[in-house]
Amino acid sequence: MKNRNVAQMAVPAGVVAIVLLLVVPLPYPLLDLLIAVNITASLVILLTSMYVKRPLDFSVFPSLILVFTLFRLGLNVASTRLVLRDGFAGHVIEAFGHFVVGGSLVIGLVIFLILVVIQFVVITNGAGRVAEVGARFTLDAMPGKQMAIDADLNSGLIDEETARRRRADISAEADFYGAMDGGSKFVKGDAIAGIVITAINLLGGFVIGMAQMGMSASESVQKFSVLSVGDGLVTQIPALLLSVSTGIVVTRATAEGDMGSVAAKQLGQSRQALQIAGVAAIGLALLPSMPKLPFVLVGASLLVASQRIKASEARTAAAAAAEAVVPAAAPASDTPEQLIEQMRVHTLEVLLAPDLVDLVGTGPEQDLLARVRGLRRKVALELGIVVPPVRTRDSVDLPRATYVVKIAGVEVGRGQAPQGQVLALGDDLAALPGTAVTEPVFGLPGKWVPAEMRHAAELHGATVVDRVSVLITHLGSLVTQNAARLLGREDVRQLTEALKRVNPSVVEELVPGVLTLGEVQRVLQGLLAEEVPIRDLARIYEALSLRAKVGTDVEGLVESARVALGPALTAAHAQDGVLRVLTLEPLLEQHLLEQLRPGEAGTQLLLDPQRMDSLLSQLRHAAGRAEAEGRSVVLVCAPAIRPALHRLVELGLPRLPVLSYAEVTGAGMTIETVGVVSSGHAIAA
Repeated sequence: MKNRNVAQMAVPAGVVAIVLLLVVPLPYPLLDLLIAVNITASLVILLTSMYVKRPLDFSVFPSLILVFTLFRLGLNVASTRLVLRDGFAGHVIEAFGHFVVGGSLVIGLVIFLILVVIQFVVITNGAGRVAEVGARFTLDAMPGKQMAIDADLNSGLIDEETARRRRADISAEADFYGAMDGGSKFVKGDAIAGIVITAINLLGGFVIGMAQMGMSASESVQKFSVLSVGDGLVTQIPALLLSVSTGIVVTRATAEGDMGSVAAKQLGQSRQALQIAGVAAIGLALLPSMPKLPFVLVGASLLVASQRIKASEARTAAAAAAEAVVPAAAPASDTPEQLIEQMRVHTLEVLLAPDLVDLVGTGPEQDLLARVRGLRRKVALELGIVVPPVRTRDSVDLPRATYVVKIAGVEVGRGQAPQGQVLALGDDLAALPGTAVTEPVFGLPGKWVPAEMRHAAELHGATVVDRVSVLITHLGSLVTQNAARLLGREDVRQLTEALKRVNPSVVEELVPGVLTLGEVQRVLQGLLAEEVPIRDLARIYEALSLRAKVGTDVEGLVESARVALGPALTAAHAQDGVLRVLTLEPLLEQHLLEQLRPGEAGTQLLLDPQRMDSLLSQLRHAAGRAEAEGRSVVLVCAPAIRPALHRLVELGLPRLPVLSYAEVTGAGMTIETVGVVSSGHAIAA
C-alpha cells in the first residue's frame, strides 16, 4: 500500500518538476544527474519494449513518450541556459563533446548530423508511419473482431466473462494504437527541436563568446562547438533510444514470447538458409584483396549453426516416429458384437470431405472438436437437453469442401467450407474475388474469399466468418430445429432422475403413476419442436400433473406446459420490456374456431386453399413490415386454436412465433399491438 502511494505521488510530482525545468535555472551537478537519469530511463524503456510479449503489456508507453519528450526539452532549455551564460554546462555534456569531437571539429559535427539523420529520417519516420497504419488497420478491424467474439460466444466456445475480457482487449488495443499514432508525432517533433536547439547553441555561443567573453573567433567556435555537440548528443541519444522503442512496439506482430526468443526461433527455422549464407560468406573471402579471417569466421559460424539445427530436427523426427509406432491392428473379425457396432446408427454425425479434415485440431480457437464441445454446452444451457456426442468422420463420397450433418443416419443439412478461405457476409461484395453463396442459416448473401483478403473484405463493410464458425453455426441451427428428434427415451429418464434428486415430490406425483415416461417424452418433444426450452423441468412437470387429471392427450399436455412457461416464452420475444403482437380480428378468430377439427396428429384447421393463402399472405405482409422497422413481432390468438394455427403458419412463416392469450397475459410486461389481421386484410395498429 505504501509503495503504491509513493508511485501515485511520484509521477505527478515528476511532471511538475519537469515543467519547472523550463523556467528555473539548474546548477550543473544537478543537470549531470538528470542527464544520467534521462539516458538510463530511455535504455530501460528500450529493453522493456523488447521483452514484452504483446504491445498491450506496455500500454503506458504512449504516455511515457510524452513525459520523456517534455523531460528532454526541459533538459535542453536548462543546458542551453548554462552554455550561453557560463560557457559550461556540466561534466557530462563536456565529456560527450570531447569524446565525439576529439581532435577534429568537422568530424564531430558530421557524426552528430549523421545521428540526427538516422533518428529523424530513418527511425522516427518509419515508426511514425507504422504507428499510423497500425492505428488505421486496428480501428478498421474492430467490427470483424467483435463479430468473431460474438460467434465464439454464440457457439459456446467461450463464456460471457471471456467474451467481455476479449472485447475490453480489443478496445484497449484500438486506444493504444491510436495513442501510439499521436505519440510518434511527439518523437518526430522532439528530433526537430533537438536540431534547432543545437543550432541555437552553436550560433548563439559563437556570438556570446566573442561579444561578451572576449574570445577570438577560433576560440569561441572551438569551445561552443564542443558544448553544442555534447548537449545535442546527451539529448539525441535518449531520443534515439525512445524512437527505436517506438518502432519495436508498433511493429510487434506476435505474442508468443519476447523479441529475442522469437527472433532466435524464427531465424533458425531454415537450415538451408543458414547453409547458403555460410557458403556465401566463405565465398566472399576468396575474392581478391578481400580480408579472409572475418568472412571465414562468420561463414563457419553459420555452417556450425545449421548443423546444430539439423541434429535437432533429427531428434525431433525420431521422437515423433517413436510415438507413431503402434502395434499392428489385429485383423477385423466378424463377431456379432463388432457387426452390431458397425450397424449402429449414430444419433448425430458430421461428415467431412477429405480436404476438410484440417478443420480438426488446427488450433485452440479453430479446432472443430473443441467447438463442438462448446456447442453441446451452449445447447444444454439454452434448450435444457443434452446433445448426444457428435461423431465426426471423413467421407470420400462427398464433393470437395463439403460437409454433411446427419441425424439418425438421415441428412438434415449440408454446406461448404473451402480450404484457405473465409466467408464474407454483406450486400456489396462484387469487388471481392471469390465464389458467391448464400449463408445456410439466415439466408444472407455471402462470398467465399481467400483468407488473405480478410482485411480487404472488412474494409468493404463485410462481416468475415471463419470456416469452423460457419460449420458450427449451421450445426447449432440444425440441432435446435431437430431437438425433438434428438431427445430419446433414455435422455428423458436421465433428466427425470436428475430432477428427482432435487425435487422428488414433483417427479413421484407424475411418473409413473399419472404419465408414463413415453408420454412425458412426447410432451417434451412437442415443446422442443416449437423451440421451447425445457430447462425449467420442475415447472413443466407440475403443469403436467394438474393437466393429466383432466386428460392425457399430448396436445393438451403441451399447451398446459406452455402456459406454465408463459413468462419465459414471452420474455424471449420481447424487446426492452415490450412485446409487440399481431392479433386476429374477432370475426376471423371465430371463423377459425368453427373450422377446428380433431385429428390423430392434433387439431387441424379445415380452411379452403384460397382463404388459407389469404391468411398467410396477410400475416407475411404484417410481419415483414414490422421486421423492416426493426421490430420483432409474435402472433397472439385464442388458446383453443393456437396449436392448429401454429401448424398452419409454420408452412409459410416458420420464424413467426404463435402464442396464446393465456401465455401472454401472465407475463407481466407491456403489450403493444402492431397489427390486426382481418378476414379481408391486415390493419396496422
